[in-house]
Amino acid sequence: MNPQTQTAVMEVKGVYWASSKAVAESVLSRRPGVLSVEANPVAQTANVTFDPDQTSVADLTRWVRECGYHCAGQSVPEHICDPMHEAGPAHQEPTHGTRTHAGHEAPVGHAGHGMPAVHDAQDLMGHGGHGHGMSMESMVRDMRNRFLVAAILSVPIILWSPIGREVLGFTVPAPFGLRDDVFALILSLPVIFYSAWIFFDGAWRALKARTLDMMVLVAVGVGAGWLYSLIVTLTGGGEVFYEAATVLATFVLLGHWFEMRARGGANDAVRTLLELAPFMALVIRDRETVEVPTAEVMPGDLMLVRPGSKVPTDGVVEDGESEIDESMVTGESLPVSKSVGSEVIGASVNTTGTLRVRATRVGADTALARIVALVQEAQNSKAPGQRLADRAAFWLVLVALVGGTATFLAWWLAGAGVAQAILFAITVVVIICPDALGLATPTAIMVGTGLGARRGVLFKNATALETSARIDTVVMDKTGTLTRGEPEVTDFIALGIDEDELLALVAAVERESEHPLAAAVVSYAAARGVPAAVAAAFRNVPGHGAGATVNGRQVLVGNRKLLADQGIDIAPVAGQREALASTGRTAVLVSVDGRAAGVIALADAARDTAASAVAALHGAGIEVVMLTGDNEATARRIAGQLGIDTVIAEVLPEAKSAKVAELQAMGKRVAMVGDGVNDAPALARADLGIAIGAGTDVAIETADVVLMRSDPLDVPTALRIGKGTLRKMRQNLGWAIGYNVIALPIAAGVFYPAFGLMLSPEIAAISMSGSSVIVAVNALMLKRLRLPGPGEATGITRKTEPAPEPSGAR
Repeated sequence: MNPQTQTAVMEVKGVYWASSKAVAESVLSRRPGVLSVEANPVAQTANVTFDPDQTSVADLTRWVRECGYHCAGQSVPEHICDPMHEAGPAHQEPTHGTRTHAGHEAPVGHAGHGMPAVHDAQDLMGHGGHGHGMSMESMVRDMRNRFLVAAILSVPIILWSPIGREVLGFTVPAPFGLRDDVFALILSLPVIFYSAWIFFDGAWRALKARTLDMMVLVAVGVGAGWLYSLIVTLTGGGEVFYEAATVLATFVLLGHWFEMRARGGANDAVRTLLELAPFMALVIRDRETVEVPTAEVMPGDLMLVRPGSKVPTDGVVEDGESEIDESMVTGESLPVSKSVGSEVIGASVNTTGTLRVRATRVGADTALARIVALVQEAQNSKAPGQRLADRAAFWLVLVALVGGTATFLAWWLAGAGVAQAILFAITVVVIICPDALGLATPTAIMVGTGLGARRGVLFKNATALETSARIDTVVMDKTGTLTRGEPEVTDFIALGIDEDELLALVAAVERESEHPLAAAVVSYAAARGVPAAVAAAFRNVPGHGAGATVNGRQVLVGNRKLLADQGIDIAPVAGQREALASTGRTAVLVSVDGRAAGVIALADAARDTAASAVAALHGAGIEVVMLTGDNEATARRIAGQLGIDTVIAEVLPEAKSAKVAELQAMGKRVAMVGDGVNDAPALARADLGIAIGAGTDVAIETADVVLMRSDPLDVPTALRIGKGTLRKMRQNLGWAIGYNVIALPIAAGVFYPAFGLMLSPEIAAISMSGSSVIVAVNALMLKRLRLPGPGEATGITRKTEPAPEPSGAR
């Protein structure tokens, strides 16, 4: 693929039926420069991958509108997007674009100025005139209103129909001296031209887009029955089906009202993310504090963030100290301390002190906007099973239309009356519903990715979600993934001198050093409450250690060579040093006034949840492999500590990918977890790449899953969400396919001659709509999935020993 291609999450509002997404996909995929389209009827958005040299977001916006759907441009929360971010009004013909300060293209007017998102009345109501610009909540209300009109008018239509006369014994004559069929025709007009008009409008747009969807089936079912009845009424009267047509429309609307309410709940995660950013921000301009919309904050603005307020946009602290609650954005449960120079994330909550923050990234470039875009892209993407289901849905509509025609001809030729043959045909057309097939995986994917987003686990696409369910081996990098990458003192041994006195001398020397191991010793001394001493005549010996005069005493801290070069006998501490080094620790020697006086052991600090993560993976039957460049002893130590199955140590960065390939060659389905630049090739080579969020950008870009909290425990969480989502996808597809296999012969009347078993169009409508409701509700049950927690134990008990040290000892 061209590296210059871009993917935009476009707003596509007004997709009432799941199978109707094919209209947008069919139309857009034929436009110049569009490489792929993946629409999501649940999220009311679409991923569009395009060549920016041939087309633009403004063109995409116009083409979506031409499909008959509402589109205001890219799906970005209005209060955090740039003032000039989206496309112009529906009547504007984009000519060329200009880049906004967030890097997004906006159409320009004649004067070359970016135009804000303004929509005329036609755009807000959509080309179909029934509210394509509405939110999902508004669409649900609209569906309810259409159902109520159809339901209320269907009652008198039934009463003055042959069913009412014969079955219910209704004897009241039609008012105004009208024939029963004429009165039913009049009452049916609002049902057909208001309640059911979305079927005919949708069917027309589908046929115009050269595709078939559920709207076509319902329009054929309702329209055929009503038109046949109209012809009979206008030609003198006879057996009519006004009650069948109106009740059919009523039940379809009822079922999809419930179904839309159910699938509306699947988008809670993105809706919650969109609502995180504050609408207003306090900005300091000309020494005055002014309140402005967050969308108007520009890079370089100085923002005032008071206690209890949300940080408007990403930035750097220029003044003040506080703790920031980032849990709503990253999933990190504990507040994070911030001071001058610290980076802050937009939409996080300032808890204690007042901060002055310089805005760095605004609009669609903020961390929140990128997270929203990542989640939306994942929700809109299609799993391999969904692509097959989409193709099956198209052919299922064709089968329904052909089957309905064949059913009519078969019954008519068999001697049944035209009216009965039409009823069988309508029942076949209505009951074979591809909507459940269209909803089967998107709803499950929506819930699964939303569940992950709440825990700080971001799936980049549906394929990653499905792949995570099949992983049987997890390869984890050590430093930065299982460990913090920060050394800590594990042992402090003093010989011939008081321990606290020796620690004070060593800390005074290390305070002057910039080595990471020195910082660990200083922190250890501070934690022990040892009085601080002052070092003089400090000298650094690169690669070996350091020395200084402290309280009149000559102190050396370093490796064996440093002491040997000064003629110091290390025999008194050699045994302790070898014992500590053999367990994977870094051993640092100390001498005072020319005599060996102690040994300090350091090791990399393990992440608090590393052992629980390994335990949870084992509990799921997954093998855990540690892959590290550290020496064998270091790797074995931490593996034993955390209960890891297999250790592959002393691996060069460029060889990590080859090691992953070796595991795959053994038939294993491998997930690689890493955080560094040298992990990127292995992340790309693995079946599933998982990046720790605190890692480098290149690792995050290469990975399929991003763990925002940098918590190893989120690895089993991601895999469990994948398994749960795949299970729901299979259940839904099984139901959708099985339902149609069983329903088709019954609807066609195959069992009617022998068993008297038949379905009316009304029952067919209930069954069809019910299947969609079942699929949506079953997907929502995924929200009850139990996820791993820090206290979950499956046979591995966390030890108190720290993890081993980073490679490259002093």
